Amino acid sequence: MKCFTLDEVKRFTATAKTSKHYALFLLAIQTGMRPEEYLGLQWKDIDLEKGVLSVRRALIARKGGGYYFAETKTKQSRKNINIQETLISELRRHKASQWTQMNRLGSDYEHNDLVFATNWGSPLDHANLAERIFKGLRDKANVSKIRLYDLRHTTATLMLSSGENPKIVSERPGHASIVLTLDTYSHVLPTMQKDACDRLEKMMFGI
Repeated sequence: MKCFTLDEVKRFTATAKTSKHYALFLLAIQTGMRPEEYLGLQWKDIDLEKGVLSVRRALIARKGGGYYFAETKTKQSRKNINIQETLISELRRHKASQWTQMNRLGSDYEHNDLVFATNWGSPLDHANLAERIFKGLRDKANVSKIRLYDLRHTTATLMLSSGENPKIVSERPGHASIVLTLDTYSHVLPTMQKDACDRLEKMMFGI
């Protein structure tokens, strides 16, 4: 299990601000979505006014080229996720930039309603995003050499480490059960146990 620490998240996001894909990485870290889920995300899935994002599909690459939309990996993956103001503001900025590009290209732009797309509106290539763009920013930020997919693990680890209810954490990545979440992120449990003991001590004795 590999993931960024909180300090590394701050360093990575600060570096990613220089990239046109900043909104994508910010969303990945804050939501815990799988890459195929946020690459398949469409604007109709996001209510920026209410701050709610709906996970409904995954973008799957075909062998030999091309892509298609498919059901999410599990039933639990089909969910609504609350998003906060920092991400909402960045998504608004990203959408405005995308609209400028669409208007510039006109009929040459491929209209798929994708939140994250190439300059021409086509789906982003997962391998290119992971191997060239993410790794380039990761190495520039001088943080742990994790995979793009590990941003998902980073989300859950940071939430658990902050004392968040494991049930809430299990819903974020779409795990089938809280047991799966605790088994997957068992490396966080010792810290959670100590923090829980410290809180109990404080409640009982004010220490």
